[in-house]
Amino acid sequence: MLLLLLWDRERAALPVLHMGAVGLSCTLLYKWLKAKTLRPRPYEFYRGIVLSVPPLDKFSFPSGHTLHAVAFTIVALAYYPLLAFILVPFTLLAAVSRLVLGLHYPTDVLAGALIGATVASLSFGL
Repeated sequence: MLLLLLWDRERAALPVLHMGAVGLSCTLLYKWLKAKTLRPRPYEFYRGIVLSVPPLDKFSFPSGHTLHAVAFTIVALAYYPLLAFILVPFTLLAAVSRLVLGLHYPTDVLAGALIGATVASLSFGL
């Protein structure tokens, strides 16, 4: 977001505020869902998974990284569609990395993507 402000100056203020509001909404929903579902992470259930990075919290559902990557990408592309060549691959790699690292189940990543897309999409109707 800082890069957008440096690159597009005053015109980036609305997109950056929009992304901030979506990010805050996503974080609140994400934290609420984590506290309600309490789903253990895959590496805790399947002992064959070797953890390569420490998790940010104890529970798996939903994938917050995927949720935020999808939400920010949708909002950013609404304002700057030419950034798709950078943001879409980044978002896909963020989602896949959660699986590869053994931190999330596929359903965690899918749910994170759907929640992020829903929050971002709803934010345009407000």
